[in-house]
Amino acid sequence: MSPMPDADLPAMFERMYDAAAAGDGALPWHRGEAHPLLAAWAEGLRGAGRRALVVGSGTGDDAEFVAGLGFDVVAFDVSPSAVAMARRRFPGSTVDYGVADLLALPAAWSRAFDLVVEVLTVQSTPIALHEAAIAAIAGTVAPGGTLIVIATARADDAQVPDGPPWPLARAEIDAFGTAGLAADQVDVVRSSGAPPRYRAVFRRA
Repeated sequence: MSPMPDADLPAMFERMYDAAAAGDGALPWHRGEAHPLLAAWAEGLRGAGRRALVVGSGTGDDAEFVAGLGFDVVAFDVSPSAVAMARRRFPGSTVDYGVADLLALPAAWSRAFDLVVEVLTVQSTPIALHEAAIAAIAGTVAPGGTLIVIATARADDAQVPDGPPWPLARAEIDAFGTAGLAADQVDVVRSSGAPPRYRAVFRRA
């Protein structure tokens, strides 16, 4: 179990974004560009006329990348400061940025998106919340839609870390394939200087 109460996580992220905005700290997950595993997977993808949801959108790079593919993008984060930072970084953006709690998503988002992008968000929540977070994300994928999940990999026999983050075991990746979603591909990507990552794609019939 994490020594950090679950309720403290949003406040922790808010403090980190506030410090980064004031120039007093760095965001370890901020890349200044879309996640490379997302960008490589989406090469050639065209989203005109389709809707996308970006989970835990942070400073906005993944959301802006997906919008650049032609999707009508909704992006959310639990941190109001993260949303404000994304809006400042991308003035005039077509992305609909907003604040939302992954475990209490708007009912209108149920099975509403043709593409759902989850990059390193579930692993930012304590393991006790992973099951609910995974189910919430899977529930936003529309009929015929696609979900891409990028997460740090945790070996099934590895000790559960104190976190955050709390990397995902293979069984947790497989759990995204629920309620009509089926795995299209599940890859473990290894690169020098970085922990192994899952890149998993699910589709709803």
